Amino acid sequence: MKLSLILSLTLSIAIIIIISYFTFNEETIESLKGIKFRYEFFITAIAFNFIYWMMWGIRLRVLSNSIDKKVQIGVWESTKIIIANLFLANITPSMAGGEPVRIYLLNKNGLSIGDSTAAVLGERLLDAIFLLLCVPFAFWILRNSIQTGLLKNALTLAIIAFIVGVILFVYAIKSPERVKSILIWFSNKLRRFSKKKESKHSVVKKISSEVDNFHNSMTFFVKDGKIAFLKAFILTGVFWAVGWVIPILILMGLGLELNEIPIIESCAAQVLLIIIVMIPTTPGSAGVTEGGIYGLYGVFIPGNITTVFMIVFRILTYYVGLIAGAIFQYRIFKSVASFSLESLKKEKRT
Repeated sequence: MKLSLILSLTLSIAIIIIISYFTFNEETIESLKGIKFRYEFFITAIAFNFIYWMMWGIRLRVLSNSIDKKVQIGVWESTKIIIANLFLANITPSMAGGEPVRIYLLNKNGLSIGDSTAAVLGERLLDAIFLLLCVPFAFWILRNSIQTGLLKNALTLAIIAFIVGVILFVYAIKSPERVKSILIWFSNKLRRFSKKKESKHSVVKKISSEVDNFHNSMTFFVKDGKIAFLKAFILTGVFWAVGWVIPILILMGLGLELNEIPIIESCAAQVLLIIIVMIPTTPGSAGVTEGGIYGLYGVFIPGNITTVFMIVFRILTYYVGLIAGAIFQYRIFKSVASFSLESLKKEKRT
């Protein structure tokens, strides 16, 4: 965990410094002196960041409460779970580290491990569906704006990887037995190189159990949890829309008037940025995100504020989330480093 945190912060800060070095000059500094910063919009952006987490929490609450009617989690409790998950989510590729935290804390609130997993994987499925619907529009809106070959190629590869991931996700839901056979075959190949030897029967049993849990979790929303899934899908749209307001508020804080901000292009850029962030690259997509922000927004906002916008946006979303996540995780686990996948495994055995 410490290595991931250090690597994430190092990459993020390094890319910010590199971009600043190549974009800041005397002319840029002089133009920045003429900007009338409106800090009330930065404060509002932080408030919207919290609303963004709260909407995420409400969505998690809807999914988890629909699975087990006996266990009803409140809005504040689900929001705390979301904030606590931000620390690990922000220092792991694809935000994958946050999922075990959410599963663990839902289990602590009374849900079984299987039900907790269903709620968290349901979130992933909802995000995938919503973003797949948004991506074609986002790409079409920015098709003429993105002139850099490198950025176009990177976005194309990211979208292809994202679509392939969604297809595999759906395939895993539809064909659990086939997935079991593939994972067992792959596991047998890895066992040859592993120092820790487990019996073949134990490995097969474990894989079969996990795939069945995954399949049962997802089919629940298709059959018994349709209404809850629809509610959660609507909340998913609201959840992401609230997040898309944040960069607009930051641009207003940097002196632009609302009618000067290309709002549609900003929302499209956010969709493509999310796709980039969700592709497993660096811890917390550090460095990649900063480059993506600069490349996407640099084509339609004034050049003199692009780098400043990138820095402020990253501070108010990534760094604020990292700090808030560390505080809440410390309050819950009494130590930022105390949570691990081992704690989830022990909880599952009991």
